[in-house]
Amino acid sequence: MSHELRKRLFAQLDSLVIVDPHTHINAHEPASHTLADILGYHYYTELAHSAGMPKNRIEEPDLDPLEKVARLVEKLAPLENTIQYSWLVEMCQKFFGLQDDRLTPANFENVYDSAAAKMSGVDWAEHVLSASKLSAVFLTNDFDDPLEGFDTNKYIPCLRSDDLVFHLAKPDVRERLERASGVALSNAESMRQAIGGLFDHFTARGARACAISLPPEFTPTKVSDGRVNSALDAVATVGTNCGEAHKRAIANFVFWTLAEYCADYSLPFDLMIGVNRGVYERGVHQGRDLYDSRVSLVQYKELFNAFPLVTFPVSVLASVTNQELASYAWIFPNVVTNGHWWYSNTPAYIEHDLAARLEAVPCTKQIGYYSDMYKLEFALPKFAMYKRILAKVLAERFVIDRGWSEERAYELGRQVLGGNTDRIFPAAEDRPAPVARQSVAADAPPVSPYSYSEPLPVMAAAAATVPFALGASDSSELTPYENNVITPASDADDADVDAEDADFDNELDLSPPMALDASTIGSGDLDGPEFDSAANVGDDFAEEADFISSRDPRETIPFAFAPAAATPFSAMNAEQELPPELEVVESFDDSANEITAEDSLDEIRLEDPEEVAPEIAEASQEPKQDLAGWNFLLDADKK
Repeated sequence: MSHELRKRLFAQLDSLVIVDPHTHINAHEPASHTLADILGYHYYTELAHSAGMPKNRIEEPDLDPLEKVARLVEKLAPLENTIQYSWLVEMCQKFFGLQDDRLTPANFENVYDSAAAKMSGVDWAEHVLSASKLSAVFLTNDFDDPLEGFDTNKYIPCLRSDDLVFHLAKPDVRERLERASGVALSNAESMRQAIGGLFDHFTARGARACAISLPPEFTPTKVSDGRVNSALDAVATVGTNCGEAHKRAIANFVFWTLAEYCADYSLPFDLMIGVNRGVYERGVHQGRDLYDSRVSLVQYKELFNAFPLVTFPVSVLASVTNQELASYAWIFPNVVTNGHWWYSNTPAYIEHDLAARLEAVPCTKQIGYYSDMYKLEFALPKFAMYKRILAKVLAERFVIDRGWSEERAYELGRQVLGGNTDRIFPAAEDRPAPVARQSVAADAPPVSPYSYSEPLPVMAAAAATVPFALGASDSSELTPYENNVITPASDADDADVDAEDADFDNELDLSPPMALDASTIGSGDLDGPEFDSAANVGDDFAEEADFISSRDPRETIPFAFAPAAATPFSAMNAEQELPPELEVVESFDDSANEITAEDSLDEIRLEDPEEVAPEIAEASQEPKQDLAGWNFLLDADKK
């Protein structure tokens, strides 16, 4: 019963004409020219190399296509057990007249000649699409692709953003963005305008998604305009030698801006998570990357929470991450399971992962499969593999195990295989009109989503009014701790403290003759940021409130301190007791937070940041100092 049921379900599923939602097809040359284009696919070259074929035999420059195929066919025998070999044989049987169940040195030349003859036909690509039951395929387009010279209804553009996010420090990438957008890159606002221009260009030409491949260590977060302005200044000055912190700031800013525009244009944002590039350094082309099981989708929680109206079709590189993906799609309305990518694209992993998704994730939130192909000929065997597995899971787990009717099981398969793709990636006429974004003047002050609704009262003399002020009131006696220095700057935008600068190990320090002011408030590694006044620090700290407030209270409570005898002291060392020469001076009166000289810093807590506000107001009889740096304490719970 099971075998016949599976065959019937497969036949029904195989009759559907569907859209392939992710490929690497070149719309100007979508199909192969010779069998070398097929055997040159990285699956075959990397497997042949893994089985002992020298790299220089595979990638010899100017190698004749027939000779390349001959060399690879000689090394196919060890691969006959792999699913990739099955794709090759099925493709050759369906398209090129192979009568055997193997491609060998004895029969490959006939297949090669047959393939060359058929591939030379002017309608070959159309024939392959029709035979593969595909009405259209999604592309993977560079951000500066003109998107001209092809039918965008059949070859659907998709904005691939890897270069934008991870390589903008390279001069050629910045130049490409400036040419494509017509915007000179100088600051955060110009970056937004440039990226917005790309979305205008792509959506006007039928794009239905933005996509990116992400390394395992990437954790998207929002960064301030000031932070990215400093990073862009560094890139403009020293290029790729600007440092990893600046590159990371730019990557986060661009990534977050892409998500914002996806929200504005109602485009899904495909996330392909977990690839570790260049692991096998001497591998063949495209045969050097591997999955990294250290990745976790919890790294994307801020993104998923921040953009509830953006659909995120998520692909994970390995089956070991599938349960987490299924769980996130189970909970988050905007997370969708998407295909079986790369190292999880083999029957054993597909069956396991598919069954888990069908049993746990709403049926409307699953994109069953995509080919990830570079040439159209791969669609037929790859989708046939998936349809057989889908038919098997539907037959055994739903019809036999759960008593579903055959028709009901087919309808579930139809939805997962094709229906959801059409709905999740709608055409332009089925999407809302883009939301107009208001341009921000270059000299406008940054606006934090966490800003306090009313201006905070300024403080009186620091040592008399700042909670937990330690030591003498003459803060000009502060001395530097180790090598950390805060230097003046000419622009408030340079006040760039963010979560990426945080390094909680005795690194919040000052250099004279800085006064005790808001720039000492907060947490983070301050050995790089520059401030021109204490008043300009508040917005940056406010924007990082969500990160800072999640830390241990000993790390996040601000301490204003002044060693009475200019004794170096780190406020970040929460395990260190107060030196005997330091005394506690006036603090707000709160019995739950009262501090005495006998207290050690690891015992200090603020139970409710909002309770601090009245005490600060009462202490502000003589306005002398801006309290901008306290915004994050008052607003951390208001996000």
